[in-house]
Amino acid sequence: MRIIFAGTPEFAVPALAALIAAGHEIVMVLTQPDRPAGRGMQLKASPVKQLALQHNLPVFQPQSLKPAEVQAEIAATHADVMIVAAYGLIIPTTVLNMPKLGCYNIHASLLPRWRGAAPIHRALLAGDCETGVTIMEVVPALDAGAMISKGVVPITDNDTTQSLHDKLAKIGADLMVKTMQDLVENKVLSSTTQDESLVTYAHKLEKSEAAIDWSKSAIEISRQVRAFNPFPVATAQFKGETCRIWFASAVAQELLKPDLTINFGQIIGLNPHIDVACGQSILQIHELQMPGGKRQTAQQFVQSQQVKLGDFFS
Repeated sequence: MRIIFAGTPEFAVPALAALIAAGHEIVMVLTQPDRPAGRGMQLKASPVKQLALQHNLPVFQPQSLKPAEVQAEIAATHADVMIVAAYGLIIPTTVLNMPKLGCYNIHASLLPRWRGAAPIHRALLAGDCETGVTIMEVVPALDAGAMISKGVVPITDNDTTQSLHDKLAKIGADLMVKTMQDLVENKVLSSTTQDESLVTYAHKLEKSEAAIDWSKSAIEISRQVRAFNPFPVATAQFKGETCRIWFASAVAQELLKPDLTINFGQIIGLNPHIDVACGQSILQIHELQMPGGKRQTAQQFVQSQQVKLGDFFS
């Protein structure tokens, strides 16, 4: 297959690597322009571009796919297929219609649930018991194309956005390679239309969502902490500074002795993790970080910050 691959972040890298390994001809890699990164704000190539250059693949990085000259360059590849994986730019209908055998996307949810920008985060925040990857046809409407295949992943109590991201990226790569093999053999793919009555939207994350509300249940806060790991990381105020909470879990019990002196956010246990009273049940904090410091285990944090029973997160 002559393939245009459109992708930018780490999530897309396994798919591009798998398609290269499967022997397909990658005639163009579309990825977003280099962005400033790091302390020196030096321009940095996207993860997809870095892999493409390692394999001497042609890379194209337009700011937009709308200009006629950009579309002409894409058309000149005479691609059979375009594959999209977290590309990040709007693809005009004109471009979608260029590949002879269609345009297909790797979406990190079990569509039609969680269309949109942050499907992994939203699945965790909502307490979904499973998530997955959907291979779908790309259409002008947001994540609304017919579904080709799915891969399902259970969500465990220890999963974070990072751990699910890595699992889904691998599954998406495997599914796309299989999809391309089916297309090579059959020249057509069977698909299923999405049920619009089951659609939910995974709206883009807002940094304001990172702040922990200790009046919520420990289960809700645990989901928030895991959903915001590795970015933007859940936060709480501790001794007047913004503390980042990297990992926490909910205890399946209420406070053993309800006490009117215990308030939301109060530290009620210190060994081996930091136990915090919530609106319902107890949150056990395992890993956290103060401004300018490194990520620490709960015990390291207790020692370095001189934490005492009765101290508060707010």
